[in-house]
Amino acid sequence: MVMLSDEELDRYARHVVLKEIGGAGQVRMKAARVAVIGAGGIGSPAIQYLAAAGIGRLDVIDDDRVDLSNLQRQTIFATHDSGEPKAQAAARRARAINPHCDVHAHVVRIDAHNVTALLQDADVILDGCDNFATRLRVADTALTLRRPLVSAAIGQFEGQLAVYRGWQASLPCYRCLVGSPQEVDGTCAADGVLGPMTGMVGSMAALEVLRAIVPFGIDPAGLLMVLDTLDWRFRTIRVPKDPGCPACGVTHMANVAEVD
Repeated sequence: MVMLSDEELDRYARHVVLKEIGGAGQVRMKAARVAVIGAGGIGSPAIQYLAAAGIGRLDVIDDDRVDLSNLQRQTIFATHDSGEPKAQAAARRARAINPHCDVHAHVVRIDAHNVTALLQDADVILDGCDNFATRLRVADTALTLRRPLVSAAIGQFEGQLAVYRGWQASLPCYRCLVGSPQEVDGTCAADGVLGPMTGMVGSMAALEVLRAIVPFGIDPAGLLMVLDTLDWRFRTIRVPKDPGCPACGVTHMANVAEVD
């Protein structure tokens, strides 16, 4: 049985007094396991806030190394971390923030052979990677495993955030939004990104992970939040479920049900 120690009750006191969270909600956070794909711009603030919030186990998945060009926005790292695997440096920082958080670093690139093993034990999956092929692989696996997917992305002065539970009849999956594109142009290295954008979107992604574990307020699944800081506009767009979606459409899910 998961319980909170006196030290943890002190640490999480500002959560416990929230009627939407309370002691029971904090216990659910302690019992939860979250997989974070990418320890970069999105992962940097998300990992810090999830560790501080009291998530019981964090799996940080990233095969990249810290570079000086990351430090303008990836504030989980310091200058002396340059050259170290991001997953290891981020995990060390998360443990320093909260020793009650069991943090595991996976210095690997997600591929077709390891994605299920890496994600199958997660209660919630947060994808903040910068590789579109990986995004699609993670989204498809989250759908197959029936795990809530918090998907966040940034570019220049804009950000996007959504929660997907496409196995549910009325809710879309990630492919309902993006389809099956062959390639997508644009990277932070080529296009640039304003540092605080990562903090905004990554922190909001962490919030949605907590909401997926301890439901509060509205259910954001099926909504896409778009942030445009050049025009100071925050928009919410409803993403419809695509009946012909190759991942969660009626025909596909019926075939999955037959296999099960």
